[in-house]
Amino acid sequence: MPVSWLMGVPGIKLVAPSNPGDAKGLLKAAIRDENPVVFFEHKRLYGLKGDPDASEGVRLGQAAVVRQGSDVTLVSAMKGVHDCLAAAEELAGRGIEAEVLDLRTLRPLDLDTILASVSRTSRLAVVEEGPLTGGWAGEVAALVAEHALGELDDVIRIATPNTPIPYSPQAEDAFLPGPERIVTEVSARF
Repeated sequence: MPVSWLMGVPGIKLVAPSNPGDAKGLLKAAIRDENPVVFFEHKRLYGLKGDPDASEGVRLGQAAVVRQGSDVTLVSAMKGVHDCLAAAEELAGRGIEAEVLDLRTLRPLDLDTILASVSRTSRLAVVEEGPLTGGWAGEVAALVAEHALGELDDVIRIATPNTPIPYSPQAEDAFLPGPERIVTEVSARF
C-alpha cells in the first residue's frame, strides 16, 4: 500500500473504500471534488458482492460505524474493515465488545467519529496493512492521543512488520494483519 508515500503531500485526498457501495459513492465524490484525489482499490475486495446503489450520501472525509461496541474501537480501511469485523465477532465470544469504524478516506480523516467512539470505549486499535513505521495508523493514534488523551486507556497499532512483503500468497497471508492477529493483540490488552 503506497498510502504512506502520499500522506505527507499536502492537498491530496486519499480514498480507501471497503465495499462496492462506498466505492461507487466515493468515486463519484472524488470526481466532483476540485482537489486531487487518489483512489485506492484493494485487490482482495474485487470479488466482494454488494449493493452499489447504497452509495448515495457517501462523502469524502466521512467515516462509518459498521459495528457498535463498548470495550475497544477497531479502526481500519479497505480489507482491514472486514478483518476487524471478523475479529470483533471472535472477541465478542470472549466477552470483549468491539466497535468497528470504516475510515473510508484516509485524508481527510473523520477525527470526530473516531474521537466519539474512543470516548465510549477508552481503547483504540488501528489496523493497517502498511508497515508499522510511517503508516497512517500512527497518524490516527497520534491524533487521538493529541485530542483525547484523558479519555484514552490504551492504544495499539496492528500493522505489517518493517520488512518487504513476501511474494508467496501463503506467506503474504501470514504477513498481513488478519482477524486472528487482531484478536490476539486486542485480547492481550484485556
